[in-house]
Amino acid sequence: MTIKDRKTIRKYKAMDVDKNLIHSLLATASRAATMGNMQLYSVVETRSQAIKEVLAPLHFNQPMVMGAPVVLTFIADFNRFTRWCELSDADAGYDNFLSFSNAMTDAMLFCQNFCTLAEEAGLGTCFLGTTVYNPQGIIDVLKLPRLTFPVATITVGYPDENPEQPDRLDISDIIHEETYRVVSDEDIRRAYAYKESLQENKHFVEINKKQNLAQVFTDCRYTRRDNEAMSRGMLDALKKQGFLK
Repeated sequence: MTIKDRKTIRKYKAMDVDKNLIHSLLATASRAATMGNMQLYSVVETRSQAIKEVLAPLHFNQPMVMGAPVVLTFIADFNRFTRWCELSDADAGYDNFLSFSNAMTDAMLFCQNFCTLAEEAGLGTCFLGTTVYNPQGIIDVLKLPRLTFPVATITVGYPDENPEQPDRLDISDIIHEETYRVVSDEDIRRAYAYKESLQENKHFVEINKKQNLAQVFTDCRYTRRDNEAMSRGMLDALKKQGFLK
């Protein structure tokens, strides 16, 4: 499968995924661009059912966590580089938000490379956005040291489903030439019209008793209250991990 055909896979066959295959894909994925060639990332590979059982509630018990043979947690990691600097009598000034941002970018580039390579190799993946919703719990379970932070979780396995591809905005609504163009209200409505017309989305509006799809997002799926609460949790975890004063 090429990236043009990719789909999110949430159901996996009861088949193991060879460790050597995962490690080979990760090795190739590490050719991703990286800040200053520092490779500010790590990945925790989870196969143990016992650890998955502890991780699952932190990901809102999404069934993919228990159903996938492999769960990969991608870590923004300035711990390893900082320790190298300290062992080399070099002043490591990486206990700050900019350094977290650089490490997070590194980790996400590494993660995306892995997903593309895994899917090309016949595996299915699912990106769990819940990683940054409950970071402290994941930090505790995976025993992450200072100056590390979980930024993405990927479930991996051989697909046991063939879902439809989700919709995407037209690329013309995403590209801005030379400078950002502020589009009209009519263009915004046009950009989201197809998404709103899909039967599954109309169903979401109906069952949630909302007036439109935007309200499903704001009032049900990603609410202001939840976003603010999880932001506080993320900031607290960043402080405990040494990235914020």
